[in-house]
Order: sequence, then structure tokens, then C-alpha cells
Amino acid sequence: MKDKKDLRIVFMGTPEFAVAQLDELLAEKYNVVSVVTVPDRPAGRGKKLTASAVKEYAVAHDLPVLQPEKMRDEAFLEQLKELKADLFVVVAFRMLPKIVWQMSPMGTFNLHGSLLPDYRGAAPINWAIINGEKKTGLTTFLLDEKIDTGSIILQREMEILPEDNFGIMYHKLMEMGRRMTVDTIEMIRTDAVKAIPQHEPNIEKPAPKIFKDTTLIRWTKNAEDVVNLVRGLAPVPGAYALMWHAGSDTPLKIYSAEVTSIPSDGNWGHIKTEGKRLFVAAADFYVELKEVKAEGKKQMSIVDFLNGFRMCGDEKFL
Repeated sequence: MKDKKDLRIVFMGTPEFAVAQLDELLAEKYNVVSVVTVPDRPAGRGKKLTASAVKEYAVAHDLPVLQPEKMRDEAFLEQLKELKADLFVVVAFRMLPKIVWQMSPMGTFNLHGSLLPDYRGAAPINWAIINGEKKTGLTTFLLDEKIDTGSIILQREMEILPEDNFGIMYHKLMEMGRRMTVDTIEMIRTDAVKAIPQHEPNIEKPAPKIFKDTTLIRWTKNAEDVVNLVRGLAPVPGAYALMWHAGSDTPLKIYSAEVTSIPSDGNWGHIKTEGKRLFVAAADFYVELKEVKAEGKKQMSIVDFLNGFRMCGDEKFL
């Protein structure tokens, strides 16, 4: 068994979610010998080269950084070997080829944002909320040749509250992951892992990448489904709906909404207002919109939206 200070770790990750785990490793005095992240990418209107959140953190803490374009690049593989790492820790990164994840003698594990085998894929937190789950959680597992299929080391659950959206759950799970990542490392370091093979996933619970088509609200669905879509995509990328207004369809992003007890009688898309409140009919009940964003405008409460929006009388949601 290696002493904690002698355990050589390579950390691989990209977004803020991974930064929290890397931060915890440093706080716990682990020996992180290098960080692997994506190359800098053009971002924003000016297409300025921008580093990942993990790279920014690593540079600020004087950690060596590797940014391979391809994980099978010979120069990168040689650099990785020269690090003589004992363990690879992966959080919110790309799929690793076998030649990489087999390189570390103590294995490679991943922290995933779901209770595997449910919600394998790129957007597990989003899809758990979109599908109306009452709980989710985190899983650490040993990498193998397929995506998110390796044997499970640890799993911990977390309740999804009615007021939780994607942004809230992202940060809750990110913080929960700090302890879980450390606990997993300690289990590996002390040879206490009893990994459990995953059973077959529920085919109704995949977690594919979110595309624009996913974010369109369809009012033919039940009110609860509409609100869950809004919650699962807020604050980013945001669900949107098309409002017919003044002879054309106008996109409106919706960031917060609630199911009401007002029956819609199947008159989906119908709009009605009561004072400074706005309701839209789904298949079964009306949905009350709370926070929205019109094109070219900032996110605002429905009160502010209605104060600046001139109704023409022909409005409905498509």
C-alpha cells in the first residue's frame, strides 16, 4: 500500500464540475503530477482562444498541463508514460482509448453524474430532471472499453427537489463529488475496492448530448413534462418556445415555470393572462411562466416581460 504523499495521480477533466474535484485533491494534499484537459478552443463573438476551466485552475496552481488533440497521439502517450503515474482520475472528460486507461498500474476511474447504469452519456443531470426523476446521484467506476459501462466502485444518492433545476443540481452534485472522489482514491490506495459489474441499463433512461431540437417546448405534452424540460435545461442551454405574435413566430426562452391546477381542455398553446401573470395551455393543464427571455433581451421576470410586451390579440404558442 502506497502512502498518500507517494501516490502519483494524473487528473483528467474539462469543466467547472471537474475543477471542484481537482481542488479537493489538492486540499487533501494528494500528489497530482499532471492535469490532462482539452486544447484551447475559440469562444465568444471574437472567437478568442479560451482555456478550459480545468486548465485555468491548473495553471493558477502551478500544475503541469497536457492538452492532446488526439488521445492516441504518440507524443502525448510518451509524455503520459514519463509521468509514471499510479492512478488516473477522470471527471467530465472525453472517452479514453484502452492504451490510455490501461497505462496506470492502479487503474483509471471516472466520476459520473448519475446512478449508473441509468443515464449513461453526456448529459446525465439534465435528463434525470427532464424525465421527472425524484432522485439522482453520483457513481465512480473503473473504465473499460465502452462508455460508462465499467464496474462500480461507489454510488451515492441525492434527492431532486421540486424547485431544483439543472444549475442547482449541477452544483449540488459537484460539491458532493469532492468527498466521493477522495473516498474512491482512498479505497483504491488501501486495496479496499470490491467493484460491482453494472447490470443492463434501462433503455428508457439514456443521457445523450443536448441539441437544439431537444430544447424546444412542445405544448402537446402534459404540463408536468413541459415544466420538467424547463427545469432540466435551466439556466443553460435553456428551453425555448415559439410564440405566434404579430403575424410571425417569435422564440421565447423559458427559464422558470410551474404546473397549475387549471385544466386546459386540450387547447394546447392557448395563452391567457391575469394581471401580470401569463399562462400557457399544455395538453392537460395550464403552465404559468415565471422567468423568460425574448430575443435580444435579458432574462427577466414575467412581470417585467409583460410590462414591455404589447399584445396584438393573435398570440398563441405553437
